Amino acid sequence: MRVLVVEDHPKLAIAVGTVLRREGMAVDVVFDGHDGLTRATSGAYDVVVLDRDLPKVDGDQVCRTLVSEGCFSRVLMLTAASSVDDRVEGLGLGADDYLPKPFAFAELVARVRALGRRAAPALPPILSHGDLELDPARRVAIRAGRDLALSPKELAVLERLLAAEGRPVTSEELLERVWDEATDPFTQTVKMTVSRLRGKLGDPPVIKTVPGGGWRI
Repeated sequence: MRVLVVEDHPKLAIAVGTVLRREGMAVDVVFDGHDGLTRATSGAYDVVVLDRDLPKVDGDQVCRTLVSEGCFSRVLMLTAASSVDDRVEGLGLGADDYLPKPFAFAELVARVRALGRRAAPALPPILSHGDLELDPARRVAIRAGRDLALSPKELAVLERLLAAEGRPVTSEELLERVWDEATDPFTQTVKMTVSRLRGKLGDPPVIKTVPGGGWRI
């Protein structure tokens, strides 16, 4: 899942980005509504976490524009105002969900995941192939009854491969959906992560290399 965080308080924005990355999401962070609108309208994000009170372009206008332009990204609006009227108004702007500040990070993660499922074609709660199972919500992978100690990126790559249901997944697709924009597209990061994942999955191998096309399960 790829997420854009638009929040003008740097400490909070960076903290939200860090928490979501630990959950295996690819996260980009910007600090004003102008940059947020520019990034969000690119269509690259499953979920936009949007503060309502932003400099340059306020969050209400960002949300209205995304809706009017038919952006497929789901919007989770954040605000310090917590009255029922404020929540109703925020949802009336086209936001998909509304979370008042201060909030628990666990709730934020759960809401982002729920919106991400709505942004993409529905997947089964447990992804599986043979004796390999992945629970995306709990971030748990099991093979032949054995818990796999996978990093957040390894879990995210495995989720992408299992969700593809045998379709080849390219290095470019993994880079776009699993890593954030700060990652150098010319690094060997994706190949190294897939290699480590293969080792942890054990034998018999389940990840196959597709010549010129990436990998598939």
